[in-house]
Amino acid sequence: MENAPDAADLSQPFGSYHAIFACWAKVQPEAVALRDESGALSWSDMVDRIERIAARLAADGLERGQSVAILGTSSIAYALVFLAAVRAGGVAAPLTTSASAEQLAGMAADSGARHIFVDRAKLEELGEDSFPGMERIVLDEALDGWMAPVGTRAPDFKPDSADPFNIIYSSGTTGTPKGIVHSHLMRWRQFGSTAASYLAAGLPVRALASTPLYSNTTMVAFLAPLLAGGSVRIMGKFDTVKWLGFAEADRATTTMLVPVQYQRLMDEPRFAEFDLSSLAIKYCTSAPFSAELKREVLDRMPGALVEIYSMTEGGVVCILAAHEFPDKLHTVGRPAPGSELKVLDDEDREVAPGTPGNLVGRSATMMAGYRNQPDKTREGQWIDPETGEVWQRMGDIGRMDADGFVELVGRAKDMIISGGFNIYPVDLENALLEEDEVLEAAVIGVPSRRWGETPVGFVRLAHHSDDPAAAETILAAVNFRLGKTQRLAALHPINEMPRSHIGKLLKSELREMAARHIDPA
Repeated sequence: MENAPDAADLSQPFGSYHAIFACWAKVQPEAVALRDESGALSWSDMVDRIERIAARLAADGLERGQSVAILGTSSIAYALVFLAAVRAGGVAAPLTTSASAEQLAGMAADSGARHIFVDRAKLEELGEDSFPGMERIVLDEALDGWMAPVGTRAPDFKPDSADPFNIIYSSGTTGTPKGIVHSHLMRWRQFGSTAASYLAAGLPVRALASTPLYSNTTMVAFLAPLLAGGSVRIMGKFDTVKWLGFAEADRATTTMLVPVQYQRLMDEPRFAEFDLSSLAIKYCTSAPFSAELKREVLDRMPGALVEIYSMTEGGVVCILAAHEFPDKLHTVGRPAPGSELKVLDDEDREVAPGTPGNLVGRSATMMAGYRNQPDKTREGQWIDPETGEVWQRMGDIGRMDADGFVELVGRAKDMIISGGFNIYPVDLENALLEEDEVLEAAVIGVPSRRWGETPVGFVRLAHHSDDPAAAETILAAVNFRLGKTQRLAALHPINEMPRSHIGKLLKSELREMAARHIDPA
């Protein structure tokens, strides 16, 4: 490949990320590849440093398929180690910074890594005796001196389609999170086509990545733009004014944000001061994205808005081009080309259109499995009894309308069974959101001696945030509209919804709050 990669190169059935990167470095050596708050790195410098880190890993005995652990705040250095691990024939294993020390030790051991790259702040938090037996390299202090000399190239590595590319650890709240393994083929299929679409459209690719590099969500704004020869701005921590400033200064054309980040941007008093006119396409994934918020983003931010529904594990991929389907904003779109979806009842039989059921899906971008946990891998699968084909259980309850658009009703584990009736939290949450005073709403089931379970709501209010009387007024109004079996037993105002680092609502924490304050009557 002597010329710049084109859409045809990236549309091939399989290819090498590093071969594409090396080509971009030759044809545009001085163009910016990576940015963070410390500076910028050109394409030639990025590829040189990837080679030097990979060469040192190989010299240290890194074996094909062996993991390289990374822990810390997202930065250029973090990105280089991620890409170098893959270049060396290893596996990038980014660890979740919000995990407990015990969980981090479990993830590091599960990954099988001999090296862990960790930033100074995280190392001080965990202590100098953390990760015994592993070689520790301090990302923000020692990386330059640790890597091989300038100009050193790593041994050749030609990936096979089944070679592991990365491990993404799930956000479990107890025990060691599950390690989700993605192959080189999966990652190529996932982002080669996206990069090809950028090149085919002639879109300058300047991405703004503001979610952590340990999250699968971020890969849309990291791997795909680099395959297209673009630049990526990596934010260490999301801040609305900084994000707006970077989007304006970089003339960002694409970004990935989770719903809570869109909400914070919409709530930012200085939002209108910044020029976002270069934004061509914005993505969203990872958490429920309300129709009202989608509508506000469409009204106030330029460019296309695309919601992606899937799992880190794979399964169906649904796409909603919100700018094209303003009457379908309550859905997550339709299965993307190459994706299939079924809606099943509790006996794994397909249900009629419009009927809620358990979602199962499959696509070309399925995980290889959970690392070291074959039983958990099988537990998450549904095997079609007629064909023997493997599908992924999505963990969500949803329904498909007559046009093929999928509406999520709730998480399967969150469905409330009260007095023998199924109650879907999203129906009650939507009823709460109809009240002008309610900014956010979440409903959980709590144990009840009388009903088995009963629904309880939590709300963030525009005013009177700590006023139980205001919540009681809303509760009475909403229960008046709800069916008898759906009525909320209690409603609690809270100042902020508990969320993960990528904006997922933590209903487990709401259940803990409820357990402290609610009598299971």
